[in-house]
Amino acid sequence: MKTLTTALSLALFATPAAAQSIQVHLSPSCSCCKSWVRHLEQAGFSPKIIESKDMAASKRMIGVPDKVQSCHTAIIEGYFIEGHVPAPDIRKLLQDKPAAIGLAVPDMPVGSPGMEVEGVAPDRYETLLVGADGEATVFAKH
Repeated sequence: MKTLTTALSLALFATPAAAQSIQVHLSPSCSCCKSWVRHLEQAGFSPKIIESKDMAASKRMIGVPDKVQSCHTAIIEGYFIEGHVPAPDIRKLLQDKPAAIGLAVPDMPVGSPGMEVEGVAPDRYETLLVGADGEATVFAKH
């Protein structure tokens, strides 16, 4: 019996965890958005793509404040993820579960996930935590 229990325990630990689903709204013609999706996949997320020809309408529907908008918008566990937010920041958000509506990396900083440019030094940028009132505070610095 002990051998069976040990074997079952080992099998449970050896089974890879299911990738966490994240819904990503993006323009079908945007290559940097697709690069960010690959970043998410490499980090263990399972992106579900929703192509939109009117991203402004998608952002309004999701509730992304104008001042933090970027190119693509994702939704995970009730939070929006706007722009080129690094996967570790998303993991920290999901772990900490702050009272907020989302994370954002406004604009498209060079060197952020999906915006890497060979031979170009990365920009310094911040991931912002957006509160229900639309106000943003610094969540992480990169």
